[in-house]
Amino acid sequence: MVTNFPALLSLAVFIGVIALIMSEKIHLTVAAFLGALVLVFSHVITLKEGIDYISQSYATLALFFGVMVLVRAFEPTKIFEYLATQMVLLAKGSGKLLVLGVIGITTPICAVLPNATTVMLLAPLIPPIAEEIGVDFVPLLILMVFVANSAGLLTLVGDPATFIVGSSINITFNEYLFKLSFGGLLAVLSILAIAPFLFRSIWNRQFTHLEDLPHPQINHPQVLMLGGLIIALVLLFFVIGETLPVPVTPAAVALLGAGLALLLAHQSKIDTVPNILRDVDWSTLIFFMSTFVIIGSLEKTGVTAYLAQLLAVLVGKNIAFGSIVLVFAVGLLSSVVPNIPLVVAMVPLLKQYVVNIGMAGSEVLSPDFAGQFPPAVLPLFYAMMFGATLGGNGTLVGASSNIVAAGISEQHGRPISFHRFLRYGLPTMAVQLVVAAVFVGWLLWQN
Repeated sequence: MVTNFPALLSLAVFIGVIALIMSEKIHLTVAAFLGALVLVFSHVITLKEGIDYISQSYATLALFFGVMVLVRAFEPTKIFEYLATQMVLLAKGSGKLLVLGVIGITTPICAVLPNATTVMLLAPLIPPIAEEIGVDFVPLLILMVFVANSAGLLTLVGDPATFIVGSSINITFNEYLFKLSFGGLLAVLSILAIAPFLFRSIWNRQFTHLEDLPHPQINHPQVLMLGGLIIALVLLFFVIGETLPVPVTPAAVALLGAGLALLLAHQSKIDTVPNILRDVDWSTLIFFMSTFVIIGSLEKTGVTAYLAQLLAVLVGKNIAFGSIVLVFAVGLLSSVVPNIPLVVAMVPLLKQYVVNIGMAGSEVLSPDFAGQFPPAVLPLFYAMMFGATLGGNGTLVGASSNIVAAGISEQHGRPISFHRFLRYGLPTMAVQLVVAAVFVGWLLWQN
């Protein structure tokens, strides 16, 4: 059992930070940042060790910084406002088509952009448009969050939890597409299946006065065309980058896209570089970095190793049983613990577990390990990935995109209460975790 003071303190800080985030009394970034500083000032870890733990997760930070800059650079073109209005116009007064439109426009964007970033872009457009046609915008925001979190499983880069787990087992963008994207598609289809029941107040609604809607025009069409080429280049290199003679990772591709977008914005004068960089979501990036430090302290002090030993005792070498249990266990945990710190904590725990039971060598524990994991243990990581991502739909604090949507809703005068989100979230999470368990079971059967 872990009884030394540094281990107990690092565990207490981790639990305390999670509790503060769940209470919503302190901003999640402040809670995580202060937690990391407590560990540094108490000498549980040194500042250098903390920075080393952050550097081990450089790919996650680089990917999200790059995508944030890339997306923000094209905001002046008004492309996102245009798409939102077109979605409502195409619905032609039908609530059913409006719901399908939210699903249809959110899914492809979240397949290639981090879901919290997509919600940050699209969610502010929903309240004014919904009010124009007399529809309660809160269910539409909640629907968008569910779709964003689910569609994040379509590709390796669509969700922070997906990317963190995927990069930890060295899965490539293409490998993910061919092996796991179908599970993401099932997650989106499950939303589609329950939408008529869960969002029936809008599904059965007919609305009028579409002619009163604002009709935003696309600005700077030539710049947008060049921006489309940059995005196409980024997507192409996401797919082929790691197969080139000189491999290029998704994180490096995202940074290249950001650099080209900044160059285009500056040369075309649609915006200034300082403006774009000022609007980057630094809060989320600092939250990530602080979380990596806290999880690193759990690893350094032996808490992770102890929990891995406990898992080995409970599950043994039964990977199939462990994988199905993980889908539901991690899913339930992720409904009350934000999924990013959860997967950051679980990755080293699972690695230690597979080493403890003799199914992988100790070399997989190294942050620099670039080899392949034994195929037999991969379903454990897939189960964690799907459980953490879909469990985030359960409650208001389960995923960063949920919190982003709640903040936007409050800015428009309609706070989303924990209880109201729960009414939609619990049935959605229950259905999706069952679907995920079936998908993981199918992967196990294939092996």
